[in-house]
Amino acid sequence: MAVATSVNGGGTMTAFLVCILMFTGFSVCKAQAAAPAVYMFGDSLVDVGNNNYLPLSIAKADFPHNGVDFPAGKPTGRFSNGMNAADFLAKKMGLPTSPPYLSLIGSAKPPITGVSFASGGCGILNSTGDQFIQCISLSQQVEYFSLVNDQLVKQLGPSGAQVHLSKSLFAIVIGSNDFFTYFTTGSTVSIKYTPQQYVDLMVSTFKRLLKMLYNIGARKVMVSGVGAIGCCPVQRKENKTSGCNVGLNYWSSKYNDGLKAMLQDTKSELGMNYAYFDIYGAMVNLFQEPQTYGFTEIKVACCGLGNLNADVPCIPLSSYCSNRRSHVFWDLYHPTETVYSLFSDILYSGSQQYMFPMNVEQLLAV
Repeated sequence: MAVATSVNGGGTMTAFLVCILMFTGFSVCKAQAAAPAVYMFGDSLVDVGNNNYLPLSIAKADFPHNGVDFPAGKPTGRFSNGMNAADFLAKKMGLPTSPPYLSLIGSAKPPITGVSFASGGCGILNSTGDQFIQCISLSQQVEYFSLVNDQLVKQLGPSGAQVHLSKSLFAIVIGSNDFFTYFTTGSTVSIKYTPQQYVDLMVSTFKRLLKMLYNIGARKVMVSGVGAIGCCPVQRKENKTSGCNVGLNYWSSKYNDGLKAMLQDTKSELGMNYAYFDIYGAMVNLFQEPQTYGFTEIKVACCGLGNLNADVPCIPLSSYCSNRRSHVFWDLYHPTETVYSLFSDILYSGSQQYMFPMNVEQLLAV
């Protein structure tokens, strides 16, 4: 086996090449992973199938037409026509997609390349997701990770597990459902809290859970803000002009401001390195210049029925568009595979326009 030496330059990591000489005489080369593992936390934007294992959940995507562009064209539980951000990020890191935690129940050894705890419909606050009956809140996701860590300690030993986690990526994409819950007509949460109090509660809860991850071993964290969710089809359809929900976007932006400040404070307190993705800014740019990225439809969902294809979710009875690469949205809430890929490019190697204080590639090289 011949292993090429690594070179670090300009704060970024160049790919290692590991060439394995096969007994056939052929040489098979592949890039070495940029990190030993990726541990994924979040909601439906990065759920790769955990909700498939929740019998009571009504937030599921394990039926057509979801997955129409996934390998074999089958639904997998991803809220997408194909792959989602978790898949693309892992691929860029040279790792397989981290499997759903609930698919590993009963397994003595979790995969050493990472696990996904993300669950569609859930949020930062435990009460978020109640409308979907069953999902995995962020606090429960952190608890599940602590159980995975126990298994890692058995496999690698205490010091080995600590080193493994210190080099791994912890990716967190969550918060949208908390806002949908608050701003839903008849919401009981909006009676208990003003919008600012709610935003503050989200940030403080997130900080507490982030500290728990740090105490278990997380040292490199990618956190996504909340996007311009007032512009998704289910919100636009309520406007006679199909415009965005300005109020929902305003408070999403205010939350992002608090999140960024919290991450900076947490780094000062703990020394934990992080990469923040300004998905809100990236979405606004996409809506303003869709043609630049090859999109022609920014309002209508590809899959659904009714006004903007957003009166009915993407279910087997729905119709779906043939030109999915031209649509920003797959269904009434979620982007298409093409958008997931675009945002993953920004996440991994984008500039400080949308990544602060560094991108994921630079974070992994720290």
